[in-house]
Amino acid sequence: MSDEPQDDLDLRELNDEELAEQIGDDLYDGLKDEVVEGTEILLERGWEPYRILTEALMPGMEIVGDDFRDGILFVPEVLLAANAMKAAMDVLRPLLVETGAPKIGKMVIGTVKGDIHDIGKNLVAMMMEGAGFEVINLGINVDADQFMAAMEEHQPEILGMSALLTTTMPYMKTVIEELDKRGLREKTIVLVGGAPLNEDFANAIGADAYCKDAAVAVETARELMKRRHNIVAA
Repeated sequence: MSDEPQDDLDLRELNDEELAEQIGDDLYDGLKDEVVEGTEILLERGWEPYRILTEALMPGMEIVGDDFRDGILFVPEVLLAANAMKAAMDVLRPLLVETGAPKIGKMVIGTVKGDIHDIGKNLVAMMMEGAGFEVINLGINVDADQFMAAMEEHQPEILGMSALLTTTMPYMKTVIEELDKRGLREKTIVLVGGAPLNEDFANAIGADAYCKDAAVAVETARELMKRRHNIVAA
């Protein structure tokens, strides 16, 4: 991304293609106000909300995700970018609903019962939304009944669970067992994450995948959704 100072840049002077690219740059740099302004300008110019999402916002978030995965960006910078993305989505979301824009899929996510850590989980939620998923974020200290109520209400393809404490990790198995009891397990992709987890733990509790960070969560969700819909990657 450009290191040139942007202080005197008037977004309205840019043509559509330049503005879409600038929104991606500003998103990468975590410039929330500029991202929202650029989004609103494209709406004024007649861009469909879904086009703004896919051509201006999502490409920027993909670069954020790649650089986070590769150790170029770190959590504070990614949170700034994700918050800028969230602000733009606050503008677009009601319009996307009105226009019936397609979604890649739907995800319910929460930090499990007994655990109040939410930075990583919120980052996953924002990155997933930036990748085109509809995300229902249940917050922290979520018990199995709350997860099940959300699953039955929203009928998502994906359930994401986070835990930062070794003492709360086992509760993820309780939630998966409850999914099974209600006949929802086979039709639900279960992703788990959190600092003390690993792939062996995810396999042991019957999750579909362990995601070590938000970028991996997005990649994994996309890949598993493709498999679910029998889409062969080009």
